[in-house]
Amino acid sequence: MRWWMLGLFLAAGLSLGGCAQAEPLQSAPHAPVELSSWHVRWDAAAGDADYRAMRGKLSKVVIFAACYDEKDELYVPQEVQALVNAYSIRKVERYLSFTNDILGKKHVEKDRELLRRLLATDEGIEKEARLMAETAEKFGMEGVELDYENFRKDEEIMTRYRAFLQKLAEATKERGLKLRVVLEPAMAFEGLPAEAEYVVMFYNLHGKHSGPGPKADRDFIEKTLKKMEALPGRKAAAFATGGCLWQDYGFLGSKKGEARFLTEKEAAALAKKHGRTPERDAESAALHFTFSADGHDGEVWYADAETLNAWITLAAENGVEAVSLWRLGGSETLADVRCE
Repeated sequence: MRWWMLGLFLAAGLSLGGCAQAEPLQSAPHAPVELSSWHVRWDAAAGDADYRAMRGKLSKVVIFAACYDEKDELYVPQEVQALVNAYSIRKVERYLSFTNDILGKKHVEKDRELLRRLLATDEGIEKEARLMAETAEKFGMEGVELDYENFRKDEEIMTRYRAFLQKLAEATKERGLKLRVVLEPAMAFEGLPAEAEYVVMFYNLHGKHSGPGPKADRDFIEKTLKKMEALPGRKAAAFATGGCLWQDYGFLGSKKGEARFLTEKEAAALAKKHGRTPERDAESAALHFTFSADGHDGEVWYADAETLNAWITLAAENGVEAVSLWRLGGSETLADVRCE
């Protein structure tokens, strides 16, 4: 009996010791960081409201986004041009983002084959770099953002992409423009030119592609920060507002219903509608709740200002000096995000 009791006490002690070490991820005062955000064409009005709430805290805004038409020609949608005009009188550094989306009769996001065609030759690389710099200059931007995605496993495109980045760095420098490059966290960071600011996406740990959970957590952030040490030039972390709703998600994906992204306002409204009080997760600082309605079970995870501040604190404590927020629009507490 004595040995059984001793084992019980030891197990309890180890359990309590483990709990004592696992401090919740939370915000705290930190070294100053430069804040920026994206303003997207499909939510321009809500983005304006969030910009006003954040005014004075944002050092730069990225207008999102230029894309391509069905003939592989660079295309700046009318809504993007309207945003460009709106920001022409605002005292903030402005970037125009360029994506590998196709906008036409069909909207194709992150088209890998488009990149294969655009970057196939040295002449094509030079043409796209020149057009991006010329377009940003024509619209009075201070910089170019490159946001090509969904090709990291294709070695041929990766090789051409690195060559393209070098040409784009040269083209923007010739016109006195700044350059920032958005990178997916799973990409290879080696071999990139030093003449750009690299913005790494610290989100989509969980999303429509997975089961329920936060867009980022402590472990994911720390591992990605470690990987960023391989990047040349200036480094920035990008964190996402809002969250995701999973419907009827069974154990390990044994069954799946609808999954869709939510803004912070939409998530908070769902919690209120169903009489739920969101709880804060210790490892991510994200809010989450479950509910049942109309014969379906739902689970929601999302970020509010405290979540964002906790993520920013962790990044700042690890030397990150710039943070971008995806995105303006649909937030309730964005004004409470802190720079230090």
